[in-house]
Parts: sequence; C-alpha cells; structure tokens
Amino acid sequence: MKAVIYARYSSDNQREESIEGQLRECMEFASRAEIDVIGNYIDRALTAKTDNRPEFQRMIKDSYKHAFDCIIVWKLDRFSRNRYDSAHYKALLRKNGVKVVSAMESISEGSEGILLESVLEGMAEYYSAELAEKVVRGMKENTLKGLHNGGQVTFGYKINEERRFERDEVNAPIVNEIFNMYADGKTVKQIVNYLDSKQIRTSRGGKININAVQRILSNRRYIGEYKFRDIVVSDCIPPLVSKGLFDRVQEKLVKNKKAPATRKAEDEYLLTLKLFCGKCGAHMVGESGMGTSRVYRYYKCANTKKVHTCDKKPVRKEWIEDLAVKKATDILNDEKMISYLIDRIYILQGEENPRIPNLKAQLEDTQKRIANIMDAIEQGIITENTKSRLTQLESKQKELEIAILQEKIKKPFLTKEQIRFGIEKFRKLDISTQEGRQRLIDGFINSIYLFDDKLTITFNFKDGTQTVSLSELEAAKNSDIKCLGAPLKKPPNGWFF
Repeated sequence: MKAVIYARYSSDNQREESIEGQLRECMEFASRAEIDVIGNYIDRALTAKTDNRPEFQRMIKDSYKHAFDCIIVWKLDRFSRNRYDSAHYKALLRKNGVKVVSAMESISEGSEGILLESVLEGMAEYYSAELAEKVVRGMKENTLKGLHNGGQVTFGYKINEERRFERDEVNAPIVNEIFNMYADGKTVKQIVNYLDSKQIRTSRGGKININAVQRILSNRRYIGEYKFRDIVVSDCIPPLVSKGLFDRVQEKLVKNKKAPATRKAEDEYLLTLKLFCGKCGAHMVGESGMGTSRVYRYYKCANTKKVHTCDKKPVRKEWIEDLAVKKATDILNDEKMISYLIDRIYILQGEENPRIPNLKAQLEDTQKRIANIMDAIEQGIITENTKSRLTQLESKQKELEIAILQEKIKKPFLTKEQIRFGIEKFRKLDISTQEGRQRLIDGFINSIYLFDDKLTITFNFKDGTQTVSLSELEAAKNSDIKCLGAPLKKPPNGWFF
C-alpha cells in the first residue's frame, strides 16, 4: 500500500503538535502497518475550519492520479474541523480509491467506526469554534485594558513587561517627522527615499517601503486609539502625533487618492521584454516625449537609445500593442486553433517528467543486479557479502519505486474540458483596460521581432510563429502603419523623458 502524509499546523497561539512531531508519529504508524510513504503535504499556519489550504487542495487533485492508496493524518482534526468539508472530501477520495487514516485514533472499518469518526469530527469542530471564541474574547479583554494582543509591534512603540504600549524614544520622533513631511507636501516616495538615505529600518531590520509609510500615515494608534474589531478605546496608548496633524494628513491622503495617477510611462508598456529589434536583436524599450500638443509614446531599440549602434526606427506604442492584442484575439476566435491548443496541452500533460526516464533506467539496472545475485545464489555461489549486497539493492529498488511515484504526483492533470474552460476565460477579458490587454498578451504572445519591412510574432505554443509584411498591414483597412516613428526632433518648447 502506498500512502502520503498530510500535516497541518494552525496559526492560533494554543499548544499544538509541531509539523515534525506529526510527521514522526505518522511515519511510525506507517512502519507498523507496513505502508510505504511516498510523499508529504504540509500546510503551515493554516486553520482546518476552511478548505482553502494550498497543499490540502493539491493533495485532493493528486488523488485523481491514483498514485497513492491512503492519506495518513496525525489526528482527524488535521484533515478538517468542518464536518461538511470532511464528508465532502472523503467522498471524493473514496471515488479515487483513497481513504483517510488516523495515526493516533484507532477507528474500526465497520458501522461503529463510522459513528466514532463522526463523533471525533464533531468534537474537532466544537473545539475549533470554542477555541476561536476564547481567543476573540481574550483579545477583546486585552484591548479594553490597553494590553498588546501579540504580533508585530507598531513602529514607534515598544511593549513593557506589563504588555502595555510605551513610546520608543528612538523611533517615535521618526513617526512624527513622517507625518510632518507628508503634511508639508512631500510624496510617499520622497519620504521612503529620505528614510532609506538615513538608514532607518523596521523593527525586523528591513527597509521601510511605500506600503509601510502609507500604513503609518493612516494608523490611528498614533493619536492614542486602540482598536480590535468593533471595540475602540481612546487614550490607552501614548500618542505620537497631535490630533490636528493627524487630521491634516488624512485630508491630504483622501485628496491625493482622488488625484490622477502619476505613474511612470514605463509602467504602461505592455510589450516590455517581448518586443525585439529585428536588425540587432536587442530589446525595444519604452520611450516617451512631449510634442507641441501631446505626449508621444513609442518603443525604441535599446542599442539605438544607449550606444547608438543600431539605426532601427522607433515604433508607436499604441499601434504595435493594438496589433499584438489583435493577433491574440484572432487565436481566441479561431475554433480550429483552440481545438489544436486543447489537444496539444492535453498531450503535453501525458509526457513524462524528464527525471522519470532516468529513474526508470536506474530501477531497471538495480533489478538486473538483483536478478544476477539471485541466479548466483541458485547456483550455490554465495559469499559473506552476498546477503548484505542483496539487502542494499532491494532497499535501493524500493527507494527508486517511491521516487518515481513521487515524480508522477508532482504534476496536476487536467481534463480537456478544464483546459477549454481555462483558455476561454481569456475571451472574457476586458481588453479596453490595461490589465485585460496585459493578461491577453502575456497569455499568447511570446516575442515580436520588428524589422524595417516585416514583423515576426512567436506565440506561446509549438510552431506558433507568424511573419507579417508591413506593406500588407499598411494596405489593410484601418491600419495605422504610418504611425511608425517618434517625433523627429525635440520641439523648441517641448521636452523628452
């Protein structure tokens, strides 16, 4: 019998068996039951009240491959603390010929075992709900008393022996300075750069980034408020900034949130790392410049921009990106091509993991060696080392067999219907948005090589290459091929960036 072990450790503060302890107990159980363990699935700091656990879901999917016969858990509450989820997933596993076994709870196979298992699952769910209530109740009491509830300490404070917040004389002035800088008109990015130049770090030694500064600027603890869920207690924490300064900062945050985005132009280029110069092979990078009445955005050969060793003309951003989106959309609208992609992806799933042939070759060699030793024993050729060598080879054979099974369960297997569903989700993308256009291009376009007279598009599937003449595009209806190129020179009253 082949088995996998599922181990889980929740994020609450109560005492639980460690992952290592669970694995040890499960391995000992497997050894006693003469079960071969071929892999582990481990979820750390995740509750079993929900089935939204990455390794748990991967284990359920892998059960469809029939690579293992049972799942060993330390106790049934490791599998699930929700009776509905437990029943649902056990039913799925039974269809795949897999059963769940508890290493520490002796449960018979008959009707009594079914009843006992249901009682244990109910107790686990009750324990989980009761524990959650106790934790929340304790944290509410801590909040009302002004005590720290655990976790990372807010920047600018420290926790004393009584678990109360105290002003951190080193970092508290920095918090006040951050608020004053923002109120005086500095941007969050400028504040981050300033903190970095002063080598100011978080309590864990990391850099203070944009998200950290934004959290500081909106954290009401700095005016003495302590909150947990719907409980708000005032004046139980020493304030680090005045109420007036805090309110001014909140007004500026709201105002700046409504203001137009000030992203760099480079962030908007959808073909970054996908568009290449057909003349020299270098990347074509985003560039923008201001004309007399508008901003021009285009892609320019990196060698033209930096070292001036290539004379490839730039191409307008809107035109080349619209073309890439259209070519990807053409694939989605071609049912014959979609069917080809579905068949190809389905076949690719069946192709062996590149490690498996090597492991199979080692297994075959080991089996031949075992057969040779057995032939020698039958002929009476036995030495002192024969038994030891045979034991070593049999142990290696078992390890290789398990390794092959482990490699087989690594890769998920999708049906053709699931593959079609995944591809057709691209049809629902809103290509009027930057995000939708980016996802479509990333999904289907591998690279584009732009020459003076043609362009070659390579798609994300085998033999998916298309070469298009620029003259053909120019002749096409609504083509904007004449937009090739950027402003020829810097306008007298214009600027580039």
